[in-house]
Amino acid sequence: MLTAQTKSGTIFSLGTEHKKETLLIIRDNEEFFCPACGERVSLKLGNQRIYHFAHRSGTVCRDSYEGETFYHMKGKLQLYQWLERQGIPVALEYYDSKIKQRPDIVFQYDGNKYALEYQCSPISEEIFIKRTAAYYEHNYIPLWIMSSKYLKAKRSNVFSLSNFDYFFFRKTKDNHLILPSYCPDEKQFRILSSVYPYSIKNAIANITHHSIHKTGIEEILAPNIINRFSFAKWSMEMEKFNLNWSLHPSPDLNRFLREIYRQNLNLYLLPPEIGLPVNHSLFIQTPSIIWQTYLYIDVLQDKIPKDLIDLREVERHYNKRIFKNEIINRNVPQLPGERSFNAVKEYFHQLERLGILMKKSETGFQLQTKISIPKSNREKEERRNEFCQKNKFFLAKI
Repeated sequence: MLTAQTKSGTIFSLGTEHKKETLLIIRDNEEFFCPACGERVSLKLGNQRIYHFAHRSGTVCRDSYEGETFYHMKGKLQLYQWLERQGIPVALEYYDSKIKQRPDIVFQYDGNKYALEYQCSPISEEIFIKRTAAYYEHNYIPLWIMSSKYLKAKRSNVFSLSNFDYFFFRKTKDNHLILPSYCPDEKQFRILSSVYPYSIKNAIANITHHSIHKTGIEEILAPNIINRFSFAKWSMEMEKFNLNWSLHPSPDLNRFLREIYRQNLNLYLLPPEIGLPVNHSLFIQTPSIIWQTYLYIDVLQDKIPKDLIDLREVERHYNKRIFKNEIINRNVPQLPGERSFNAVKEYFHQLERLGILMKKSETGFQLQTKISIPKSNREKEERRNEFCQKNKFFLAKI
């Protein structure tokens, strides 16, 4: 850790640069204690690593269960100094006795109080949710920033994201969903945006890089988002996913395949209107191709043109699938007010823009054109090409 309490009760911070000679004199004449547990700590002044405080052997601090690394200390020190350079009121490792938590950094900006956590190692979902909820309860805005070393790019604009990675998503002032990360070695922020998951682990997304020396806090809280979505890339990744998925089926996939087989459907012959990307799909862990196929089976398959569809009916079917664990929601702790059903509503609005549905009321739609199911691979390719050509302007704005 980078702060400690002196014998007189004042907080001594290593966030401000000190000469080693000065720190050696201070260490010889001062005693330091952990602000969280009150145990004695030692000031470490090695030549190879960052100066820091450490608990003495044999002590067990309730606040040090993560096992802090030097990478982590270097990152939060850089983030602290970055905020300080901007003239933002900031405190390093401030211990809040009311919630018994010590965020890496606390700062005030634009009338709000933020608790910044720079996370470099996995913690349990329970701890993440508990900390986040405590911050909200005590009027902090949590700002979790992930270590960039955990941001795994598989290929251009395709990322592997674990359920833990999704914990870091937050909403900007402009209602964009972003995942902020930071690398202290490169001194660079990396921000993931326009995220469209196509499987439990993989998503198409945009990434931007921001040097800490050229970036202000506003650019992290509300970055300029440019959505460069490629429906052709989405279709290609979906095709790969379906192929790999069917070669290595999971119990959930087998259950899904059995159901669509009973409905005379084929995983490889689903139409382009099923499996569309939607903005809030990251709140649903189940792949889009599955939950949208279920919506087709439950709501659209037996309807004929001019039939009415009410979103309340759709939600009842959706909730039944969730109850049976056929659709699984994803937990995003920093967005507690968001509902996964928003993704379903977005999907129906996309079908409206495609001319499949017509909006009749706030919750009501009328079917205009049935979704036709291809009968062969050739027909599927023709349908997809026709779909992309006809809707290229709409698809570019997803």
